[in-house]
Amino acid sequence: MDETTRSQRAIRLARKIPPGNILDGLEHVTALDRPIRVIAKAVRRKLGPGPVRDLLHGVPIGHPLHPSLATITIGCWVGAAVVDWADADERASQLLVAAGLGTALPTVAAGLTDWSTLHREQQRVGFVHALTNATATGLYTASLLLRMAGKERAGRLLSFAGLGAAFGGAYLGGHLAYRQAAGANHAESLSHLVPLGWHDLCALKDLPNGRPVTRRLGYIDLFVLRLGDGVSVLADRCAHLAGPLHQGRLVMEEGEACVVCPWHGSVFRVSDGTVAHGPATARQPAFQTRLRRDGIVQVRPAP
Repeated sequence: MDETTRSQRAIRLARKIPPGNILDGLEHVTALDRPIRVIAKAVRRKLGPGPVRDLLHGVPIGHPLHPSLATITIGCWVGAAVVDWADADERASQLLVAAGLGTALPTVAAGLTDWSTLHREQQRVGFVHALTNATATGLYTASLLLRMAGKERAGRLLSFAGLGAAFGGAYLGGHLAYRQAAGANHAESLSHLVPLGWHDLCALKDLPNGRPVTRRLGYIDLFVLRLGDGVSVLADRCAHLAGPLHQGRLVMEEGEACVVCPWHGSVFRVSDGTVAHGPATARQPAFQTRLRRDGIVQVRPAP
């Protein structure tokens, strides 16, 4: 078989493979693991726990910060492309390219923070996503320098190339968010899964004092913590990536008992499920509890 025939067969095969299947394969490319381990560890060590990391995760706004910032960055670059295509004001194009580059830095910081706490399959796709966006940023930086030097035509060409790379990065980001559920809430509201009213859970005497355990309500796994005669109940699967909270350790945050997810370190207040520290941004579904006279703990979803 000659080289031309082999190339034609490869092209026909590529046309038959849906893009989603190609990215499914990317999730299992172990050759990416070594740089991923080094970079992810360095990011986690550099940030450490604290308000800066929580801000970059998006804890204060209740959902990941990175997608919102990325929308601003790409929006500026799309605006520059429209101005260039219309052959309008070159200064406007420069301003839009510069604004996109200005928002790229916090976008990268937020993205790296989220990426460093993902599962390995997600990190592999995210690594290529980051490389693609780095290419776009490099092209736009070169474009801006050329425009400022008076080489508008070359600058516009590089901008269009950068926009293509940015769209490629956005496609990979969509795969992360929608196919791999990175950044999604993995502890959905349970109120619609539980019938109205109070439900028997277990006897208080069967719960160890001061140590979280898991119990089932129908087919729902619950995190249950007894402290004396009081019982706190949350959904057991962590909102970040569904880690088992009952295997986590207890800590005190500002005088409140909290549980630390054993997988990626999200911290939730056991009283109401609110997020004390990321990477989780969505609260854990919480349950109201009461104790019957015969010592049976009853629960119902908290409003």
